[in-house]
Amino acid sequence: MKNFNSLGAFALHLEKLAAEAPAVVAHVTDASAAEIQATARGMIGDYQQAVGPYPAWEELADSTKAERASLGYSENDPGYRSGKMQRSITRSVEGSEAVVGSNDQNLVWFDMGTPTQPPRPVLGPAAIHSEPRVRKIIGTTTFAWLAGRGWLRPRLKSS
Repeated sequence: MKNFNSLGAFALHLEKLAAEAPAVVAHVTDASAAEIQATARGMIGDYQQAVGPYPAWEELADSTKAERASLGYSENDPGYRSGKMQRSITRSVEGSEAVVGSNDQNLVWFDMGTPTQPPRPVLGPAAIHSEPRVRKIIGTTTFAWLAGRGWLRPRLKSS
């Protein structure tokens, strides 16, 4: 932990923290969004269990498996064909706000379902699954920043 020899030194440290705060918040927001983005991308192609309010993914229909096989894709990797839908999951960050999503209509149908296809939610479950890692990103970065250590790549020493 950082030690201060005077109130003036402590005041300078607080001044530095105040100046760095927007950059720290933007960094934590981007790192957290990147974690959710990576989790969402990793979910496509593997059946998912129910989590929070989101249902488990139903098995692909036999007709879908046959169609996938006839097109040269693996028979049973839900949502994954060429990787295009997976790569479509992007993040956008502005200050303390982030959006993780996709402009690919196929992912919308996959996530929400259609009259003929059950929903296989990706984005909401990814946020839930990422929560412990996001908490760690926020905690370690905030602690390193407040302690005057390198908050861009925080490495906390165990005492």
